[in-house]
Formats: sequence, structure tokens, C-alpha cells
Amino acid sequence: MTLYCGIDLHSNNHVLTLLDEHDTKVLEKRLPNKLEFSLALMAPYQDDITGIAIESTYNWYWLVDGLMDAGYQVHLVNTAAVKQYDGLKYTDDQHDAFHLAHLLRLGILPTGVIYPKAQRAVRDLLRKRSLLVRHRTAHTLSAKSLHTRITGRNATTSVIQGAHAESIYLPGLADVHRQLEMKASLNMIQAIQQQIVMIEKAVLKQIKLLPAFIGLKKVPGIGDILGLTIMLETGEICRFASANHYASYCRAVASSNISNGKKKGEGNRKNGNKYLGWAYVEAANHMVRVCESGKRFFQRKLAQRNRAVTVKATANKLAKACYYIMRDQVPFKPELLFR
Repeated sequence: MTLYCGIDLHSNNHVLTLLDEHDTKVLEKRLPNKLEFSLALMAPYQDDITGIAIESTYNWYWLVDGLMDAGYQVHLVNTAAVKQYDGLKYTDDQHDAFHLAHLLRLGILPTGVIYPKAQRAVRDLLRKRSLLVRHRTAHTLSAKSLHTRITGRNATTSVIQGAHAESIYLPGLADVHRQLEMKASLNMIQAIQQQIVMIEKAVLKQIKLLPAFIGLKKVPGIGDILGLTIMLETGEICRFASANHYASYCRAVASSNISNGKKKGEGNRKNGNKYLGWAYVEAANHMVRVCESGKRFFQRKLAQRNRAVTVKATANKLAKACYYIMRDQVPFKPELLFR
């Protein structure tokens, strides 16, 4: 007997359903999120189960890793691409698990990549770094805004984030409450900066760029951290059919719905990898400062559209260039990229 398994995963429980080749339910049960319960329930059917479809929720690591270690063929479902019949009036967790197993049986289950467990921790550590960088930026902007409002003078980012910012900016604020407000921001910036440095040291010590990704370091604006972020978030470059597919995954492509020559709206704007999107935007901002051909391209586009769109267009070209650098092992050629 051939069986297909679908699991609807939640924060504290999951619904497990087994179907045969005729879509008949062989087993259906709600279980707490403990691996031993799932393994025990499926053990009598293990030889017959051809695959397990699991929703790609925020907490899938423990379940997917545990089932794979137990010898099961696991498919991580791209939930954004799973479509159900729009006319359904009622669905529940049992129906969702059934639907995943049904799609698996038909061979039309939209799946995502199960990132290798060995590198996942380092990748997630870099994701934590990007979160800390955003928080540091928020506190930096708050401190700069406060200083400008009270003194009428601009504060530079490099000095605000420096070790001696308190001695420079606190004396200009006469009110003790303003001083406390500024000090809170400066202390948070320094604390976050320390954590960022610790993460960078740990990551650079733990992993190096693989041969396929070494060419990224030759791209102006991409250093060690951005190069590692791109490598770890991209994974196997061969899984992308073209540079356009890769740029879309990097959120560097505009989203639009065109019908009969008219724009009907936007959709899937946030589909893709937000960390790669951030990495290429950062790289684009750095590159236009150090690469003359990139700077000319940026200024030319900036005359036609706003800065945000121009940065995104530069990131799009950069993502496509990096696709070929990673896939074909070719050097970066700015004269070809910014013709």
C-alpha cells in the first residue's frame, strides 16, 4: 500500500493525515508538538509512506529535521503557492492536512527548499545581525533627529555611532530630560554595536566563501558579511532557471498585474527572500559610491525617477550580475553591467 502524509503545523500542535492512492483517509490525528508522538504514530506505516508534506511555518525546523533523521522523505510546502477551491464554505486543520497530502499524491505540491541543517545556524545568525543593524539604524536616526531639533545642527552618523558620542552631543542639550533621551539612544547604539561585532567575528571564524561564491568579493560594495549573506541565503544557484528568476527571488523586480494593457494592481510584492533583498540594496548603495560606471548609471536613473526606485533598479542589475558570477564563475565587469 502506498501512503501520502500531510501535516498542518501550528505553534503548539499539528494535525497529521495519511491518505492512500485513492484519497481515502487511513489515519488522522491531532498531536502535540513533540517529535516522539509523531514518530510513534507513523511507525507502523513507515515502509508505506512515500512522502510527508509539511507547511513552511515559522517553527518547522524541529519537525522536518526529526522526520528526515528518522528516514522519511519530507517536502516543505510553499504555503503561499498552495491554492484551494475558492467556493469552499468551511475548512479546518483536518481539511488542510488532507489537502497537502492530496497535492502530494497528485505530484503538484508546490515546495520550498529545505536548507541544509549544518549551515542553517550560521545563516540565521546573519539574519539576527541584519535585525540588529535595523535597530541600530532606528536609534541612530532618533538621536540625530533629537540633536537637530534642539540645536539646529546636523549630527553625523559616524560620530553618533562612535565611542565618544556622549561627550560630543550631551553637552549641547541643556535640559536634563533631553540628555537622558539622547543618552538612552546612544547607549542602545553602543550595546547593539557590540553584539553586531561579536556576531561578525563568530560568522567569519565559522565559515568562508565557497569557491562558487568567491567572485562576489570582486564586486564593488560586497564585502565579507554581504558576500556570506548572499552565499548562505542563495544556496544552490542552479535551482534558479535564469537571472530574472533569481532577481525576482531577491525582491529586486517590480510587482504588477497587467491585463489588456492596463495595470490592475500589484501582487506577490513580498514574495522572495527579504534578506537577499536587503543585501543587494546595501550592496547597491555602497557600489554607487565606489564604482564610477555604477555612479553614472545611478545618477542617470535618478534624474528620471525617485531614489528608492533607482536604488531598487541598481540592486536588480547587481543581483543579475551576481547570478552569472555565481553560476558561470565569471568576473564582475561593470562596463557590461552599466552600458
